[in-house]
Amino acid sequence: MIETASAAQSGPSATVMGMNNFDPGRMLAFDLETTGTDPRTCRIVTSALVRLADGAKDSRIMLADPGIEIPEAAAAVHGITTEKARAEGRPHDEVLADTIAGLRAAWADGLAVVAYNAAYDLTVLLSQDPSFTIDGLVVDPFVLDQHYDQFRKGKRTLTDVAQHYRVRLDAAHDATEDALAAARVAWMMARQYPEMTQLPGEELMELQAVTYYERRKSLQQYLSGLGKDTSDMTFGWPTDA
Repeated sequence: MIETASAAQSGPSATVMGMNNFDPGRMLAFDLETTGTDPRTCRIVTSALVRLADGAKDSRIMLADPGIEIPEAAAAVHGITTEKARAEGRPHDEVLADTIAGLRAAWADGLAVVAYNAAYDLTVLLSQDPSFTIDGLVVDPFVLDQHYDQFRKGKRTLTDVAQHYRVRLDAAHDATEDALAAARVAWMMARQYPEMTQLPGEELMELQAVTYYERRKSLQQYLSGLGKDTSDMTFGWPTDA
């Protein structure tokens, strides 16, 4: 297990010392929509930062011009075409910088950043800005659901998991709605699994890193058994670079 935990925590600032426990009443829900599926090469199209703290909600939604063509397959998922992004979006690097600044501000205020499949979104940021670091608690309902309910059958997409926990997801693949749904799932999970709020933040981060690593290794073994190439798989959380 020591070897597994060490491997799982590779990446920038995988565990930040002295962070707060998870408080479901103080979250920054975060989601990106991008130009593709590879977080190491894709660029931001929309960024949603929804601060849910002390009974108040503050949303910041940013549309970026990624500076490249948005593939038709990506536009079909999130609804943002190249033409729309060029006409209405801000420069990509401005949106990237403002997104990172928003995350850092939330961590400085003691909020948990909640992101579904956080290794994707945070790796996008790291790939576009190598100076990006994880400066506080990250809560990933995708990983925690796999940990606490590992034997449940079925898919683990945000849509499926939202249905399982009976929370709203008004428009899948809209960055704001995905961010809010992830926060709702995290809130419901904290009620169902109170250990999430009782664990010190450092331990919750380690639990997620190890869970992610172990599930990815299991998937690698399964795919290898089918004769598929898994040489490009990565295993780090909260960044997978």
